[in-house]
Amino acid sequence: MTASELTMPSRRALIGGASKTLSVAGLAMIVSGCSYAAAPTSAGATSQDVEILNAAIALEHEGIAAYQIAATSGLLQPAVVEIGVTFQGHHKGHRDLLIKAVEQLGGTATEEQSQDHYVEALGVASLKNQEDVLRLALKLERGAANAYLGLIPSLGNDFHQVAAQMAGDEAFHAAILASALGESIPKAPLMFG
Repeated sequence: MTASELTMPSRRALIGGASKTLSVAGLAMIVSGCSYAAAPTSAGATSQDVEILNAAIALEHEGIAAYQIAATSGLLQPAVVEIGVTFQGHHKGHRDLLIKAVEQLGGTATEEQSQDHYVEALGVASLKNQEDVLRLALKLERGAANAYLGLIPSLGNDFHQVAAQMAGDEAFHAAILASALGESIPKAPLMFG
């Protein structure tokens, strides 16, 4: 299956909300393929791993695009744009790690979609102000943090640390966004996972 034949649901549809997120098992499959990069596998398993990793890359492409759209929307204050561009850089790093894993498996990484595709997938037309943009970003980041945390136990030694680091990045992003929105600090422990 080629990247153009792979139809991906949006990042928001996969990891946007706790009750509507990609299952932990499903997301575990996305990243668990990374641990096979150094181990011998059958051609079928390798092909499946590449497809799963490409699904994760597609999600990172969408996250990168979301921050780009927000940065150029005119809805954000300059300081907020600066933070978003920094977060976008983190997502580019995640994407690059996933691309490296696909290449180690001998595959070709999926390419990003057009900007128009992401504008529609993210429902950009409904964003009217800075708060709308921040709420969408917060929803995406919380979902991503929970998804990566769910992966850690199922990953091999090579990638459980990477998943934990990505989860940490996502949780950090969520904390900053929640603070910017004036949300209260949660009273209960174990806010993610």
